[in-house]
Amino acid sequence: MKTEKPTSRERDMSIESDKTKASAGFSVSRRRFLGASSAATVFTIVPSHVLGQSPDKPAPSNTITYGVIGNGSRKDAGLRGNKAFRKIAVCDVDASHMAKEADGVTRYRDFRELLDQKDIDCVCISTPPHWHAIPCIAAAQAGKDIFCEKPFTKFIAEGRPVVEAVRRYGVVFQIGTFKRFSVNRSMHKLCASGLLKDMKGVVAHAGAKNRTGNPALPGQKIPESLDYDLWLGPAPYKPYNGKRVHYSNRFYWDYEGGDLTNFGFHSFDPVQYQFAKDETGPVKVEPVGSWPQHPDVVGKYDSAVLTYADGFKVVVGNKGAKSVNIKGSRKLDPKDLGPEDKAKLDAMPDPPALVKFEEAIRTRQQAGGHAESSHRASTALNLANIAIRLGRQIHWDPVEEKIVGDEEASRLVNIPMRGEWHL
Repeated sequence: MKTEKPTSRERDMSIESDKTKASAGFSVSRRRFLGASSAATVFTIVPSHVLGQSPDKPAPSNTITYGVIGNGSRKDAGLRGNKAFRKIAVCDVDASHMAKEADGVTRYRDFRELLDQKDIDCVCISTPPHWHAIPCIAAAQAGKDIFCEKPFTKFIAEGRPVVEAVRRYGVVFQIGTFKRFSVNRSMHKLCASGLLKDMKGVVAHAGAKNRTGNPALPGQKIPESLDYDLWLGPAPYKPYNGKRVHYSNRFYWDYEGGDLTNFGFHSFDPVQYQFAKDETGPVKVEPVGSWPQHPDVVGKYDSAVLTYADGFKVVVGNKGAKSVNIKGSRKLDPKDLGPEDKAKLDAMPDPPALVKFEEAIRTRQQAGGHAESSHRASTALNLANIAIRLGRQIHWDPVEEKIVGDEEASRLVNIPMRGEWHL
């Protein structure tokens, strides 16, 4: 029997009964995730698909149903073709993105209405990154499991509330990148063992493209099919130009962090897992060249060097980043351990295989690309962007999750949202 799920609005009422939601707006109070547990009813939701049988050819009654939020170029690319999943709804602020959907797929303009559809088990969020955090939190409140395209969030301060919402409501989260699933787990075991006290000299590389935006775009007429105000949502208002929306939006700071957070996530995420950094972050970030940056448009950059508390470094940036010469760099090898530590490592169990999204939904386990690791990866890449944009070294406290001693840089950690949109 399928568990009756409260709608997102019903659950909001159970969390904060003294606050009425305006029908024209939406807000998620940070207090909901930081307040005492007695202030909320926590639901444990077990969808009907948990009892599914063969993952190769599941019975229709046990198929995992999903809705797509953001039906543009990516759509449901992360789930499409997997017979365990069946799309039953789509949502997009541009009607032209839904025109070719098959009969039987419900169409929405507003993601909040899609989340109130009770027979949806999970959502695929494929919006631009400035529209990741709010729908993710709302989906968690509605009891929907979440597949979200990378990067995790647009700016750093959005990430922790999403992690807290995923934990509070017991939903499964998977980021839309999979390279960590093929990482050599023996290296992860070595780095996670606690036997390595000093990783000075160990250097990894994570590459990205470096496409740029246009700082001289003229205003254009908004297409009739597009609700531009809702597309902007929490982002600052700028005159419409087709180059600022849909795919090329990623080259403007208001909506994404360029290819560094876009393609860079694919290469950085497996490095973070391999070296067991999923629950921490760099303490120092140094930009390499290409300054100043345009305040609105992603420009050319070289790279950034991220240094962790144990001395481990990651060079992240475009193809030229691999040319960064770090003196005394070395490769990590289990043979570097002394005999006693080597025996301890051998006695430790091997790390379990990472759980993919479908299995995580059926078994209610944490998915391999889970919310905490995704937040940490996005944070590291956003810190690289902040250092590049300001043209100077910055220091980060990965426990308190704040920049140390730099007020201007700190303003890029937590960026105000427009109008009624806020966390």
